[in-house]
Amino acid sequence: MRITNKMLSNNFLRDMRTNLTNLKTLQEQMTSGKAVRRPSDNPFKVARAMQLHTEINLNKQYNENIKDTLNWLDTTDTALGQAGDIFHRIRELLISSGNGAYSEGERKAIKDEINEKISEFSQVMNTNFDGKYIFGGTRGTTKPMDTAAGINDNTRLFYYKKGGGELLNGAEYQQIGEKLKVEISQGVDFTYNVSAKDIIEFKNATGQAKDLRDIFKNIVNHLDGKNEDGTDLDADSVKKLVNEDLKDISDTMNNILKLRSEVGAKQNSMESASEKNKDQNFNMTEILSKTEDIDITETTMQFATAQTVYIASLQTSARVLQPTLIDYIR
Repeated sequence: MRITNKMLSNNFLRDMRTNLTNLKTLQEQMTSGKAVRRPSDNPFKVARAMQLHTEINLNKQYNENIKDTLNWLDTTDTALGQAGDIFHRIRELLISSGNGAYSEGERKAIKDEINEKISEFSQVMNTNFDGKYIFGGTRGTTKPMDTAAGINDNTRLFYYKKGGGELLNGAEYQQIGEKLKVEISQGVDFTYNVSAKDIIEFKNATGQAKDLRDIFKNIVNHLDGKNEDGTDLDADSVKKLVNEDLKDISDTMNNILKLRSEVGAKQNSMESASEKNKDQNFNMTEILSKTEDIDITETTMQFATAQTVYIASLQTSARVLQPTLIDYIR
């Protein structure tokens, strides 16, 4: 077969285009730092990289959820600590009220301070974080608790509704006791809130149901020398302050301590989940780098080789290809 000058030229141009394409690809990889720039370069790697980007972004959102939950739990722990201090003071006042030397006026002063503590406790129950009431359950945009004057100006506690002294309906009452959940990992939901019902309505160590609203009402009535129905107590019944009422307050304190320990356990779980998600994010980022990033040292060597091949091909073609008829005859 006769090898013509045109065949040599065509082969040269084809090989030069190949060399230029390789050089262009390596140059793009070096300037972008990515092994693939479009799906057609490597469909499998592109699909894998897109999946990893999605998982990394999801994991970052999970980390944000965990941070918000930790802040919520920190606020809850602080509020429960304040509530514990309030009940500690109420307990001290009840113990002092059992002093037989105390006059009716002194017991009235104790009752006034306890009423103030009840109002203070109501404020703690209305603690707000990030625009939501932390003890409000799924009804977090409305105050869960409020105080109002009862019989003989004794303060009692009740669930707040619209600011007009109205009691909650059944659906709202249920919402206050509902739990809040947050997704901290794929398919993993975490319940993190303490509701007002957990604090107000509880069972003591013996399994007896207690209601803090009734406990407060009984205390102020007994300090006034009244029964639960408003009738006068006899002298011996005043001992209810340092017996039944004091025990109820102690049970309330134990319940708050139990809830606070649960919050602490949840904080530990959140911190562990945060560390786990950070490790997962690091691992996925490393896998993503191996999938879509170039090895800069290897690519630089490949680029230098491709550049040498391209220059050598130009020099070779200058000798092989005859640019003019005179050169061909010569």
